[in-house]
Amino acid sequence: MKLSVTQQRNVWWSLSIALAAIGAISMALSFGQFGAPIPLGLDFAGGTRLQLERDCSVPNNCDAPMDVSVARDVMMSQGLGNNVQVIGEDQQGLLVRTGDLGVEKRSRLQDALEAELGKFDPEQLQIDTVGPTIGRRLLRAGLASLLAASVGIVLYLSLRFQLDYAVFAIVALFHDVWITAGIFSLLGLVSNFEADSLFVVALLTIIGFSVNDTVVIYDRVREILKLHPEWKINEVVDEAVNQTLTRSINTTATTLLPLVAIFAFGGETLKYFALALIVGFTLGAYSSIFIASAGLALWRSSRPQVVETVPASDPTTSETAASEEKP
Repeated sequence: MKLSVTQQRNVWWSLSIALAAIGAISMALSFGQFGAPIPLGLDFAGGTRLQLERDCSVPNNCDAPMDVSVARDVMMSQGLGNNVQVIGEDQQGLLVRTGDLGVEKRSRLQDALEAELGKFDPEQLQIDTVGPTIGRRLLRAGLASLLAASVGIVLYLSLRFQLDYAVFAIVALFHDVWITAGIFSLLGLVSNFEADSLFVVALLTIIGFSVNDTVVIYDRVREILKLHPEWKINEVVDEAVNQTLTRSINTTATTLLPLVAIFAFGGETLKYFALALIVGFTLGAYSSIFIASAGLALWRSSRPQVVETVPASDPTTSETAASEEKP
């Protein structure tokens, strides 16, 4: 049984539009609440982050879990907002996020929290501070890296293939990044997720993975056009997708397995990073097949078909197409 992406394109595109719309609504709500489409973490927004943990060597100090409402009342009383969460499997830790705090204000906050919640272990104390200027600089650098990667991909695909190939590859990349950002914007609204530099790294990795899958399908499209110039473009794209489908599924599945393990066992630091890659890689495989390929077929079906030749320097030949396993 063969997959027909061109005949069923409306179904897949409707699903993508629905997910993109949900992401847009979520980012609009996040912008109204946090001033950004995705809540920005310490790396980008600046401020101070304190990680405190109770000293369980003190008798009766860890009998009950942390009460986050008490911590929020303490912070509100000092005019520091209410960005605080309980952490740790035994809920004996506290993660506090505020604006930039000086030594005196930070000590006063720690003393007030300790008076209400019990003695903290000084050896477990972690303090991170990023100035607002550095935060804005890191944010601009992260956005610039995403833009530069996208421009580079457009140029590469325009030279390797043709401009319309590059356009639909970028549409697929935008699809992957937008929906991933929308999902994490929603997580920011319902949980305490904040985008940091690792999230930007995840988006850049998603872009690279997605375009790799798309290039494989585009290579096969060009080879089949050379072998069968009389075929309609819908037939060519469907055949190319089916010839590379097994490879796409295997590549994505084997990539997701370690990411799922990192998400499950990698700890809080890597949890959202792994989740972003899981979401993005899944979307990347989906968009390469149902967005980039189906979009190219729709565009070219309304225009005179051009016979393409495989460049002599291209290591991919028609013989590889014949040897590819067909579903």
